[in-house]
Amino acid sequence: MSRICTLSGKGSMVGNRVSHANNKTKVRLLANLQEKRIYAPSLGKFIRVRLSTSALRTVNRIGLEAYAAKVGLKLS
Repeated sequence: MSRICTLSGKGSMVGNRVSHANNKTKVRLLANLQEKRIYAPSLGKFIRVRLSTSALRTVNRIGLEAYAAKVGLKLS
């Protein structure tokens, strides 16, 4: 399973870990993804999604249907 948020599309990034001597080592920075069950009132059931914590905060604030419509996803 890929480490990408299903709603926002956030994924991993590549960066450098820089030492005191300014040596650079490549590092993969992973998104903070959580597996959650979110209730979808339009479907009348829970949906299991893997989303980032920032997307989860937005879903808690505006709702799952509103956020899915905002990013252009269709719940089914």
